[in-house]
Amino acid sequence: MRIIIILFIFLSATFSTTAQHFNYSDEDLQAFKKKVEQIKKLDQPNMGRTVVEIGKTFAGMPYVGKTLEIYEDEKLVINLRGFDCTTYVENVLAFSLLLKKEADEFEAFGSILKNIRYRDGDLEGYSSRLHYFSEWLINNEVKGLVRNITCELGGVKFNKEINFMTSHRKLYPSLQDNKSFEDVRITEERLSVSEFCYIPKSKIRDVESSLADGDIIALATSIEGLDVTHTGFAHRKADGRIYLLHASVSGQVEISEKPLTKYLEGIKNNIGILVARPL
Repeated sequence: MRIIIILFIFLSATFSTTAQHFNYSDEDLQAFKKKVEQIKKLDQPNMGRTVVEIGKTFAGMPYVGKTLEIYEDEKLVINLRGFDCTTYVENVLAFSLLLKKEADEFEAFGSILKNIRYRDGDLEGYSSRLHYFSEWLINNEVKGLVRNITCELGGVKFNKEINFMTSHRKLYPSLQDNKSFEDVRITEERLSVSEFCYIPKSKIRDVESSLADGDIIALATSIEGLDVTHTGFAHRKADGRIYLLHASVSGQVEISEKPLTKYLEGIKNNIGILVARPL
């Protein structure tokens, strides 16, 4: 009996230590439990379909910006009550991986989410978060979570100076810390000498048949210093066209009313897309 009690205390302490690095509400915990039961019933013939089916279960959830910018000390924020475009992609991918692992523990979900959101899966302050989506794609490809297929789809290569965050320091409270600012600046320098591919807006219709359900679509931009402005998932509807399943700035998680090519026509500064396939 004493051994069992000691083991219980040890496990409880371990949970507490881990939980201290997560930030979530009881509402988020209950939402997680409900979501796990919901997605267990989904048809999941492959990873792409799993991603789409899980993504659609969040339809109608509100778009909420800056949900991660709430603490001086960086913690893993688990917010299942509202999403921006990136946290939506991250959470859907995390639930998809959790389901594929046949796991249902909240801590396991948190660990997967942390691995997706932070450079090399290590939470080491604000600058360790993958702020730029181009780096998000690079690092999650290294982790074996996605495969960037933009170049093989016929994407054109380009280089761009990335410096939006440090050039707009006042927009990011955490960058008032000089170390965080310098760390982000170093990341920007590294990304600025990296070569990327993107599929120009005029060529997307030509490769649409090669896109698959669940592909991550990132919207490349002409905005100075910035790589990507928005992201979501490809979803092929009954008409055979690809639509965007995303947390829309218009207010909620939804599937775009127009096919992706038409949707992009209405977005100022969009120059095309990057595409990554979840593995």
